[in-house]
Amino acid sequence: MSTFSLVFVAVFGIALLLFLVIVLRLQAFVALLVSSFVVAMIGGIPPGEIVDVIQEGMAGTLGYIAIVVGLGTMFGEMLQVSGGAEQIADTLVAKSGKDRVQWALGLTGVIVAIPVFFDVALILFIPMVYSLARRYGRSLLYYGIPLVAGIAVAHSFIPPTPGPVAVAALLGADLGWVILFGLAAGIPAMIIGGIYFGKFIAGQIFVEVPEYMEVETPEPKRGGTEKTLSFGMVLAIIAVPLVLILINTLFTAILPEESPVLAWVSFIGHPFTALLIAALLAFYFLGKRMGYSLGEIQKFATRSLEPVGLIILVTGAGGVFGNVLVETGIGDALADVTAQTNLPVIVLAFLIATVVRISQGSATVSMVTAAGLIAPVVTTVGYSAPMIGAITIAIACGATVLSHVNDSGFWLVSRYFGIDEKDTLRSWTVLETILGVVGFLVVLVISLFL
Repeated sequence: MSTFSLVFVAVFGIALLLFLVIVLRLQAFVALLVSSFVVAMIGGIPPGEIVDVIQEGMAGTLGYIAIVVGLGTMFGEMLQVSGGAEQIADTLVAKSGKDRVQWALGLTGVIVAIPVFFDVALILFIPMVYSLARRYGRSLLYYGIPLVAGIAVAHSFIPPTPGPVAVAALLGADLGWVILFGLAAGIPAMIIGGIYFGKFIAGQIFVEVPEYMEVETPEPKRGGTEKTLSFGMVLAIIAVPLVLILINTLFTAILPEESPVLAWVSFIGHPFTALLIAALLAFYFLGKRMGYSLGEIQKFATRSLEPVGLIILVTGAGGVFGNVLVETGIGDALADVTAQTNLPVIVLAFLIATVVRISQGSATVSMVTAAGLIAPVVTTVGYSAPMIGAITIAIACGATVLSHVNDSGFWLVSRYFGIDEKDTLRSWTVLETILGVVGFLVVLVISLFL
């Protein structure tokens, strides 16, 4: 097939995916599989080989993503049920003082949402925002926007949250570089969007604590124990996997491949090992030491895996889609088109994720779709590990912008802040756009030096 024909097949595949998800309301996992089968058939893969290509794409992706997301989720659940997340928030707010409480809330969101899902982090800490708004008589947005900005940044930019892990798995990115660039892009984005935009929009929209949330907001479970955690210990446990992964990335860059030290560092600093160590530490220090029985710890760990099944399957289906694009030769065609247009791959990745995000709302589907399209280009061109890490964050940025009425996060924020659709667009949607654009500009500048 000609380059034009292959590119047309890719565009048709994306259009079909969006039609199935948006118009027919087909579940994203099924929609991705259907799109993959259709693209494989019209892309020239022999019928007898299509199933093998599908299986290969699923297996290659799930072998990585399932372990990372599973371990990270169990770790986050222990942080939640033990009260460790709340301890971090209380300590940072207490030490910051009234004038710097926005910074403390933003930092709380970033730290806690690394191992905890967006909705869980919001539900855990929204009572603290309500309390501050009542105490100081300010708009709820003055405290709420910094918090959700920090949570959104960690949720979209920093592994082991599922989004960036999924993209990293599809692109073959080193999680160390993804963490580094995620922090580099996310912190400025949180400051500009959460702190400065938060102050501005709070002056434009005065929001009181919604009456219906006074009785509906749940308290974090503590398992009936009166023991408390130290701030330092909780922070150290969260830092363990991040530090191990970053050390692995650093040593890989400076030590020769045959070094025995590098072999051990690569083992200990691999995301599998690092997250397993963190999960075991969490089971002991956040579970056993806090008075939970082994049976309760097992229950928490098992319960935490229930909501991630769909994320894992959708990501696996994204791997299928990407593998189909490789086998049909569409990846090579996209690489040729990218070279001819002189559009940097990092910009292309951001734009694809943005278009899908606006069209169908789900950040996860946006990331997976964009990564599936960009992965063949990355494989064909052979970018460096740091560059692939930057591309990963660019996709995450594109999947963050312009959250609106087709995004479940839009309605979650609307409900907990007690604001209507218009004010949610003025606050949350603008915030998400600031986070995505600022993060992308930072990573774009970084890419110029890679």
